Amino acid sequence: MQSLVASNLPDASVKSLPNSHQALLKNQHLLIGRVALLGVASAHLLPELSPSGPAISGLAMSEHAGVFRALGHQETWQACFGYDDPALTQNRYDSVVVFLPKARSELEMRLALALSLAADNARLILVGEKKEGIAGAIKQLKAIVPQASKVDSARHCQVWCADAVEPVPGFQVQDWLSWDRVECAGVPVDVAGLPGIFSQDGLDKGTRLLLETLSEQPAGAERILDFACGAGVIGAWVQAWQASQKRAVASVDAVDVQSQAIICARETYQRNGAAGTISASDGLTGMEGLWPVIISNPPFHSGVKTDTSMTEQFLQDVKRHLQPGGELRLVANSFLPYEALIKRYIGRVERLREDGRFTVYRAFRG
Repeated sequence: MQSLVASNLPDASVKSLPNSHQALLKNQHLLIGRVALLGVASAHLLPELSPSGPAISGLAMSEHAGVFRALGHQETWQACFGYDDPALTQNRYDSVVVFLPKARSELEMRLALALSLAADNARLILVGEKKEGIAGAIKQLKAIVPQASKVDSARHCQVWCADAVEPVPGFQVQDWLSWDRVECAGVPVDVAGLPGIFSQDGLDKGTRLLLETLSEQPAGAERILDFACGAGVIGAWVQAWQASQKRAVASVDAVDVQSQAIICARETYQRNGAAGTISASDGLTGMEGLWPVIISNPPFHSGVKTDTSMTEQFLQDVKRHLQPGGELRLVANSFLPYEALIKRYIGRVERLREDGRFTVYRAFRG
């Protein structure tokens, strides 16, 4: 396939798009017929596709709850949330675009979904940044479509394309589930995993430290909320531990922003007989209700220099969802400035446990 020269990009809103989305816009002439976009990171991509030419429409899938809600406002596009959305109709799309996921292990699953969506003789397009590992991802692409070739390098990305793709129907996200048994304080639970969601190395140290404090100083409440629940290990373990101690078993609601986490948490709850409502939300903005206890191992990344804006927003939102006198139990990297922020937004705060890397905080809403 020959390298293609692309049209110029508009300068305004496009510059704020991820590099991979800009690279697709630069090569949107590759899109033919019905289009499926997998892994959309910004809903602003859709109105930029052919703004002055023939309208492009189709299906846009994102695993991020906030992006998914924004996609729903695009009238000519079908928005999908993650890998199990019922709108993922097989063998329907003439062009399927795969944006490279952050986790390399997820790419194989995303490519399998792409092939299930493809119509006969469809075109498959893979777009990804060099720093995200597009060079290594090409091996995975060529393993399933050997005819794929690079058509452009743009915006620090590569764009690869394969024509006459043979569809492979029958994609089911449950086929990609894995299971791991983790144990803390003598209580085991089975935890579901999907590529990029749950580490097969076992329970991470921060979560283990948090669970240990919950066995030593239990949070007594009929209802608990697990924020950023991931695969649902905290909620499932809390209920299993309470049952093992012959305590009243709380209902543990759970919320996360990512589709795979929601899928895994539901599977984990079902396998362990845990009870609680599992919801998708970008932060706590989409949640309603008050809880007497909120537990969290929030996904704030290390290495972000003095940027506490996300932390502050989370803590402000938490206060609105805690009952008066309610407890926040949270584990975080010790270097993050949590203690002063928790005191400012929630109330009295104490350190329950520290291991040098992580600290478990407990605070009560004043």
